[in-house]
Amino acid sequence: MRAPEFWARPGILPVLLAPAATIWGFGAKLRQGSAKPTRVGIPVLCVGNLVAGGAGKTPTALALSALLRAQGGTPHFLTRGYGGELTGPVQVDPSKHTAADVGDEALLLAAEAPTWVSHDRVAGARAAEAAGATVIVMDDGFQNPNLAKDISFIVIDGGYGFGNGRLMPAGPLREHLSDGLARAQAVILIGEDRHGVAVQLEGKRPVLRARLEPDENAHRLAGRTVLAFAGIARPAKFYDTLRRLGCNIALTQDFADHHPYTPDEIMALCESASAFGALPVTTEKDLVRFPAEARGMVETVRVRLVWDDPTAIEAVLKPLLG
Repeated sequence: MRAPEFWARPGILPVLLAPAATIWGFGAKLRQGSAKPTRVGIPVLCVGNLVAGGAGKTPTALALSALLRAQGGTPHFLTRGYGGELTGPVQVDPSKHTAADVGDEALLLAAEAPTWVSHDRVAGARAAEAAGATVIVMDDGFQNPNLAKDISFIVIDGGYGFGNGRLMPAGPLREHLSDGLARAQAVILIGEDRHGVAVQLEGKRPVLRARLEPDENAHRLAGRTVLAFAGIARPAKFYDTLRRLGCNIALTQDFADHHPYTPDEIMALCESASAFGALPVTTEKDLVRFPAEARGMVETVRVRLVWDDPTAIEAVLKPLLG
């Protein structure tokens, strides 16, 4: 979801919404406290966050899966399939399913490893286990108490931190910081720590540092004039990536998070780009929401997660594989 601007800073509106946030916090505590998590026969690793909106969970899940494969595991992804119509459990087939079926994150995950969409996380985990998974990597689901997790990571965007530090709807927090940290084994802090998150969490949980970097193919755009557009939680992060690549951004256009693009919208974007002598550029996550016939009309930038200290994260993962 796209976080409203007032969630990022103090102000009168968060104060006015504080009573509603108190109710939200009570509900979150009640949900966790009354649940009886079910354990399946294989380890479950959860990649979650504490704030609404994009923190980098999907690139993190992909990076963790790669490490698990390198250590001899057979990871399967498990996700709710936000934005898709299918409730599952269903194994994602990129040749058959669209973002309208399973959501955009599921399609990105399925390009790397077997992926299951299931609103019922326990049923999805059992389906993955039956299909040969030796470990499950959950993309989101940290606040879902029904499936027992062996390791949970909280992913934090260093450029956003915890916003104004208030619970929804007064701020971006899905639950109290202390409650979330109590259920997590480590924090993954992505990018420059502009809000002192590492200091705030010192002594509470290990903080593993990482960054999102464009892949090698993205450097072909260096020096080019681009029209940049994105329908993700924080489009500004994408635009910053383009600037670091050396792109000259002539125009930006934001769409709603998980926006399903129409052919007319894509054509209009391409025409606008042409008027500026620019290339239309978007994210890999946006591209999977394009009609198939339109995907060759724009350039995309794929990002990957790079660990500051790979040995630290490998040490956390090793117990999962026995």
